[in-house]
Amino acid sequence: MGRLWGLLRALRLRLLGLEKQLVGSDQFGNKYYKIPKHQTWAGQTIPERRLVEAVNQEEYKYEVGDLPTEWEAWIRKRRKDPPTMEEILKNEIYREEIKLKITAASEKDSFLQTKEYEGLVAEPVQTQIKGHASSSYYGKNEPSPDPASTAKTFQPGSWIPPDSSSRNK
Repeated sequence: MGRLWGLLRALRLRLLGLEKQLVGSDQFGNKYYKIPKHQTWAGQTIPERRLVEAVNQEEYKYEVGDLPTEWEAWIRKRRKDPPTMEEILKNEIYREEIKLKITAASEKDSFLQTKEYEGLVAEPVQTQIKGHASSSYYGKNEPSPDPASTAKTFQPGSWIPPDSSSRNK
């Protein structure tokens, strides 16, 4: 008789598919099912499966956050029991409180940083240019020990190399 029931069960599974049990739903309308642990007609044991029937059937319309984290943890078998609606709402309120605290702490931190660095930041210095842009040189026309020109504006005799005796010191 046991063999007959096994054959009938296998035939039912073959024709109707696996029996999935509704476990719950979330605030978005997604439904969560589990397929209990069962044996195939060959005697192989198949572990429990958990799945979600999403409101958005098209995969490309799925966005992060469409599944509550508590249900996602249940689907991935990180938790044994499915979450309750009260638990989900409590955690959602907690997350909103944390976001407000983070915003307040960030504003306070930026205020303290501006207060701390007040007066320490150098103000931009206005440089005064002597001479005129059309003149060939600015300031003194005396030879200098430091090179003051580049390759394009080099003038012969405008730089004197330092003494070799001053280099050895």
